[in-house]
Amino acid sequence: MVEANPLKDSFGRKIEYLRLSVTDRCDLRCFYCIPKGFKDFSTPEHWLTFDEIERIIAIFGQLGVSKLRLTGGEPLVRKNLPELVQRLGQLEGIEDLSLSTNATQLVKYADTLKQNGVSRINVSLDTLNPQRFQDITGGNLAQVLEGLQAAKQAGFHPIKINMVVMKGINDDEVSSMVDYCATNDFTLRFIETMPMGETGQDASQNYISLQKIKAQLAEKYDLIPTVMGRGAGPARYFQIQGSNLKIGFITPLSQHFCETCNRIRLSVEGTLYLCLGQDDKIELRDTLRQGINDTELRQLILQAIALKPEKHEFDRKPEQVIRIMSMSGG
Repeated sequence: MVEANPLKDSFGRKIEYLRLSVTDRCDLRCFYCIPKGFKDFSTPEHWLTFDEIERIIAIFGQLGVSKLRLTGGEPLVRKNLPELVQRLGQLEGIEDLSLSTNATQLVKYADTLKQNGVSRINVSLDTLNPQRFQDITGGNLAQVLEGLQAAKQAGFHPIKINMVVMKGINDDEVSSMVDYCATNDFTLRFIETMPMGETGQDASQNYISLQKIKAQLAEKYDLIPTVMGRGAGPARYFQIQGSNLKIGFITPLSQHFCETCNRIRLSVEGTLYLCLGQDDKIELRDTLRQGINDTELRQLILQAIALKPEKHEFDRKPEQVIRIMSMSGG
């Protein structure tokens, strides 16, 4: 039974959103996420099994977590992921099951994911230029665009495009991405680079404040403040007057949103991270395998929530988070 009082941290924030990484591996190599030549990925014996994942998420659902997002790495490279999706979507308390993806596998999986209970998807897409896409990710842009069309045909709505805006790399494509998303009825979200691990810290030289991007767009469009509803997350949304396009700005550095943070992250190895920009964490996998019962697991989760820090320190201590983004679950 879902408990009447949802999880709250020591700062009074309701914790109702869990981002679950099902793999730290990916079929792309975005330079700001995974270091070039990186091979130190987790191995299958260290991954949470589907049974272990289901058990943990069931407890979270009972405690008041209602939103669950599957992330990676690239979640669709995890074998038999649709089976896990189906199992998680049936758990009590989980009302919103979503997926973050790079879209390379959506031609194959979009219909099955929709049928098995995924309601929304977010797609990482930083450029519409094929050569630039290859430079950033090592992948094929056409494969991603085909995946997005497959998601539309499967009935996903909204489909959110996440664009990390980087100075001197893709900041000249902001208007083109606006046009692309307006044409395809996608929601567009701009994201600031974050100094996560070695790659993120290297990419910080390409940081550009989204306040500047928003000001540029405001010169061209009438931006009307709006809300997104379910799954809005940390973005601040605006609608372009005279269109259906909604644009979100995710600004962890220039205008942080820590005071309303309602999310935590569970890695593929069972590490529960309480903040993307801090190293507060509790390990769940080993305790599961040592025979912890559900009552003890529930108490361990409650103890973890009490550790959630007030805010990140990307601006003051960018060097303190050394784990790469794909290890954290996005």
